[in-house]
Amino acid sequence: MQYLLFGMLMTISLTISGSANGQGDYPTLDQLAAQLAQLANAHPEATRKSLGKTAGGKDIWVLEVGTGRMDSKPAMAVFGGVEGYHLLGVTLALKFAENLLSSNKEILDSQTFYIFPNMSPDAYQQYFAPIKYERRGNATAVDHDRDGTVSEDGFDDLNDDGYITMMRVESPLGGYVTSEENPLLLRPIDSKKGEKGTHMYLIEGIDNDKDGQHNEDLEEGIAFNKSLSYQFPAFEALAGDFPVSQIESRLLLDYLYERPNIYTVFTFGPANNLSVALPYQAANAQKRVVTSILEKDAQLNQRLSTLYAETVSLKSYGQTNQGTPGDFFQWAYFHFARLSLSTPGWWVPEMKTGDTKNFRSSEANFLAWADSMGMEDVFVPWTKIEHPDYPGKKVEVGGIKPFVMHNPPFGMTDSLAQMHTDFILQVARQHPKLMLLDLKTEKLDKDLTRITVELFNDAPIPTHTEMGNRSRWFKKIRVDMGREASDILLGDKIKLIDSLDAYGKTTLSWVVKGKGAVRIQAGAPHTGFTEITVNL
Repeated sequence: MQYLLFGMLMTISLTISGSANGQGDYPTLDQLAAQLAQLANAHPEATRKSLGKTAGGKDIWVLEVGTGRMDSKPAMAVFGGVEGYHLLGVTLALKFAENLLSSNKEILDSQTFYIFPNMSPDAYQQYFAPIKYERRGNATAVDHDRDGTVSEDGFDDLNDDGYITMMRVESPLGGYVTSEENPLLLRPIDSKKGEKGTHMYLIEGIDNDKDGQHNEDLEEGIAFNKSLSYQFPAFEALAGDFPVSQIESRLLLDYLYERPNIYTVFTFGPANNLSVALPYQAANAQKRVVTSILEKDAQLNQRLSTLYAETVSLKSYGQTNQGTPGDFFQWAYFHFARLSLSTPGWWVPEMKTGDTKNFRSSEANFLAWADSMGMEDVFVPWTKIEHPDYPGKKVEVGGIKPFVMHNPPFGMTDSLAQMHTDFILQVARQHPKLMLLDLKTEKLDKDLTRITVELFNDAPIPTHTEMGNRSRWFKKIRVDMGREASDILLGDKIKLIDSLDAYGKTTLSWVVKGKGAVRIQAGAPHTGFTEITVNL
């Protein structure tokens, strides 16, 4: 029912736009920069900054949103564009900033937001280039195949349509046959059934350097979302020679580590731990190098996953990507130790075949959905070409256009952004909040007073993730007794507390001498600070 309603809304939007695809409305880099500048100019709570420029000369923008002492309030960092082909993430991050500043400023009294709309501007620009393909790498010059020549075997637009799609080559040596689910597609053969292949299935291109491989030395550099330090995929294409090797990743990590008030990292990207929460795996969690979410964090992830399902009307379908080697989402949890949440923001709805079964192929499922929505401009018809690497063979170029399976028509982005804004703000409102309650004073002999107070976390989220406690990246809660140490007979002038559970508390007690006002302060940058004054 929800997808029927979604489909009706999308049909209306497509009718208004006059385009079945509608994706030309995604902002260019110049438009993105201008919209961020407009937000900063219109709202004193927002400041646009550039962390620096990529190898391609593109700015890495951050929009800092908050009031007062922003660095002493719990903060959320919101990211888009961790993958260059994920245009939607850029737009959703931008629209979140717009929604936050247009109608949700009251949250800025207690929260800070750092919004990074596009971490892959070099790759993102490929969508607006004369030849479009789903690029991941930045503009760094890289010899991917390590043959001494840089980028000599990239993609080739063999049918001159402006898109890099696929090639099918008739050959009994191929491992593909025509799909029963959609004759426009190929599927891998089932060797267990003794199937014989009829086609080779390759990305559109030519073996330019005559080494027997197609497109193995691309005209792009390192992918932001494959070059972080958690499970770094050494020696793989687009990863780089070592973790955090690129300008944009180094600039970002320096920025994040300098802001200990960040509690949550929210990413619009391919990984998804909101539709389906990350599972706790005891054996992997107990390793010296942890590779599983820790148990208490898994419970928190599950609760927020339930909240996501209640807030965002997208039924989980095909959401199996819960992190890939070197990605940002996993780095934010395993190496930055923050609460890390990620979602694509949209995915192709589940469709049914003629006999009401699920499609086995995600491509066939997409084409069925696109057909149901009247989207005609998503597939390049197969066209026969002469290919220099396959003389005498029938070679055709065609297939699903780049970008369309990861990015919905632009007309859908407003509703998607509003749902995700609602969810993000709900999470932010659950950030830790410290209070000093039930203050008691007891007069003792010889001008002494016993002070007792409860430090309470008035939030359904603990003050520290379990990973934060284990890695020690989160600052501990610091309690300061505003009295000279010589006047404190019992208790600590400065006390450090590891963490408080959701709605957890701990009792603080001192015996002090003298009279007058005594100020007690407690907090950490990521929890905010609270204080109370005691009159002796």
